[in-house]
Amino acid sequence: MNQQLRDSASAALLQPPILYGLLLCILMVSAPHADHLPLWVSALCLTLLGWRAYLTRQNLALPKRWLLLLVTFGSVLGILLSFHTIFGREAGVTLLILLAALKQLELRTRRDATVVIYLACFIVITNFFYSQSIPTALFMLATLLVIVSTWLHLQSATLPLRPRLRIAALLLAQAIPLMLVMFVLFPRVEGPLWGMPQDAYSRSGLDDRMAPGSLGKLALSDAVAFRVAFNGTPPRRDQMYWRGPVLWEYDGQTWTPGKTLRNRLPQFDQLGTPVDYTVTLEPHNKTWLFALEMPTQISIPAHLSYDFRLLRNKPVNARLRYDVHSMLDYRANAQEDALQLRRALQLPRGLDPRARQLAAEWRTQSNGDAAAIVRSALNYFSQQGFQYTLDPPPLPGSNNIDDFLFDTRQGFCEHYASAFVFLMRAAGIPARVVTGYQGGDYNDLGGYYIVRQSDAHAWAEVWQEGHGWRRIDPTAAASPARIENGLAAAVPNNAALPFFERTSSPWLRQLRFNLDALANQWNQWVLGYNTERQFAFLTRMGMEDITWRKMALDMLAVVAVLVGLFTLLMLRRLRTRISDPALALYLRFCRKLAKAGVKRAAHEGPQDFAIRAASLKPELAPAIADITARYVALRYGRQVDARALAALRHAVRNL
Repeated sequence: MNQQLRDSASAALLQPPILYGLLLCILMVSAPHADHLPLWVSALCLTLLGWRAYLTRQNLALPKRWLLLLVTFGSVLGILLSFHTIFGREAGVTLLILLAALKQLELRTRRDATVVIYLACFIVITNFFYSQSIPTALFMLATLLVIVSTWLHLQSATLPLRPRLRIAALLLAQAIPLMLVMFVLFPRVEGPLWGMPQDAYSRSGLDDRMAPGSLGKLALSDAVAFRVAFNGTPPRRDQMYWRGPVLWEYDGQTWTPGKTLRNRLPQFDQLGTPVDYTVTLEPHNKTWLFALEMPTQISIPAHLSYDFRLLRNKPVNARLRYDVHSMLDYRANAQEDALQLRRALQLPRGLDPRARQLAAEWRTQSNGDAAAIVRSALNYFSQQGFQYTLDPPPLPGSNNIDDFLFDTRQGFCEHYASAFVFLMRAAGIPARVVTGYQGGDYNDLGGYYIVRQSDAHAWAEVWQEGHGWRRIDPTAAASPARIENGLAAAVPNNAALPFFERTSSPWLRQLRFNLDALANQWNQWVLGYNTERQFAFLTRMGMEDITWRKMALDMLAVVAVLVGLFTLLMLRRLRTRISDPALALYLRFCRKLAKAGVKRAAHEGPQDFAIRAASLKPELAPAIADITARYVALRYGRQVDARALAALRHAVRNL
């Protein structure tokens, strides 16, 4: 009998609907990984899944084990060649997806199918290593519904699709209370979801090196860099310079920070009204934070360097929220260190002679007046036909500044900032490059500004005696629209920009802001539910002396209570059902038939089961029909005749 049941289970597993369901599970959990997997991996997975679907449709034999081993070893070798390791997030997820696809080609038993179900559930989790957005969560919820439905089909091959989906949805709904309890009480840990080495963290965003084209690449990304909510009236757009890395050293091609003075405090003189605001910074795996020039106070552990960079002691590997107090009008380091001033005058020898000559002419004409030299440079950018563009011609030679200033005259913000600082240094004025972001889009639905990667910008700072470091933006001289209206209004051909950046449709922009406001709430209250927020929430709920051990014990206690309640509810329903004497007799009848090899499915009604049982046991057909008719009359016909109940008991006993 046991062997017959195992053979029956194996035959049910080989039915095409179940196999197609397993293929759909692996396809859905793997599809979101396609944008970061190597192309050959995606192609191989589709080939393997398509191969299994073809074998199932044509009812052909599965491939030989030696062929599967050959493909497996080839896949592992390919991963080693692509990632140089089989450990870490990228290589590990790739290997897991390939093995799940290969497993489809050796499905022979119910146990194999169960392994595939477990693999699919685990791959669901790996999708959150890359994205924890609302669309990802919704798609994974739909995927989980398909996985549970397929698992139910595996347990009962005759259950139709709609009842399977309904039962799967009910099971997921029953898990929501447990999920909420664990979300609220599970001890939070600092850092991202995936905690392995540096490949786990995002590296997108601003870098501390600037070369021609480096910021132009960021302009093609509409990813959010950070969001800002102001306390009170926000500043004008042309005052929104979000300070990041400060670049001192130039080698003729690339600007880098170089070495800065340590153990020196920056000097500020406040000249205007300060602003207060809250920044929600996306992870970028760097140590710097962004704030309006110039920040004086911050709500999290960070320090302000001597060149006014806001720095943490560790990289920003998780979404970070902090309050900042900034001065928009200021005098910064009016008594600058002599070593810093010498650093701000250094230029590589022998490069860009025409730019040096132009700077010397300005210095001679102005008698060394720094303000006049700055005006001459800005007038040069605004009056000599310079063009602000995302696609400037390349600067292949060693004299990049000369080529830009006198030949191409087309560039992005990094070209203007680099050339301006070079001219200032050549004219004897200390100067440096500052990178960060400029501007931002106001979302009136959420009441905050969105600063995107496309808002990345570079500008200059010059030092003037008595005034200290002053911000000068040469891009504003060449293209005022960039500072006043944003990137899309400044570039002549914005077709390369993301669609939402270049569209002028009001309702599309409003749709975008609505979606971002929803994403911001998701970030703040779900993804941003960190240790501080958890402790604050639990304190408001009345918990005192909160510790990880206490939270873990409370979580286990609440989970135990919920499981106990669900168990009592199910037992009560079971007792209610069995308290019906007619139902009790019918269940005894079903158990007798199950011992004879005819087991009733959970979804089968009495009449459907009677038809199937009679076809499998023709010798018992009259008794099956008689018992079923008596049961239906008692159960659904509202007959409470004691003699009819006794007759049903006698018929079941004699079966």
